[in-house]
Amino acid sequence: MAQEASKVFRHVLPIQIRFNDVDKFGHVNNTIYFQFYDTAKTDYFAAVCKDVDWESVAIVVVKIEAEFLSQIKAGEHIAARTRVTKIGNKSFQLEQDIINMDTQEVKCRCLSVMVLYDLVNHKSMPFPDNWRQAICQYDGLKK
Repeated sequence: MAQEASKVFRHVLPIQIRFNDVDKFGHVNNTIYFQFYDTAKTDYFAAVCKDVDWESVAIVVVKIEAEFLSQIKAGEHIAARTRVTKIGNKSFQLEQDIINMDTQEVKCRCLSVMVLYDLVNHKSMPFPDNWRQAICQYDGLKK
């Protein structure tokens, strides 16, 4: 089982704030943050775990916690950072945050527990060795 990752985020994805993301108060609505995190998760796995058959494998969120630290306002340049911090047999822990790219201020932190799901057999599945190896190498996890 892989354990603690380095404290460095290697995966950083700039996020465009859309017109509909901003509410009447001039800041990004809290519900939109999860869309930002989903976009970053998708990009992370496309970059790190190549050649995944997404027709037979899914990644399911089983727990998610967000800590909102500061408002994101329209016009800010933001990015979502993503890293895997722990890998188990069938699940893994994903840490993400959203930062202001100009000031490096952390606007929100998110911690998720994700489970791999076999879409053919309709059950959770063991973590593939090639995924484990790619993620451990990318995020500096100890095997």
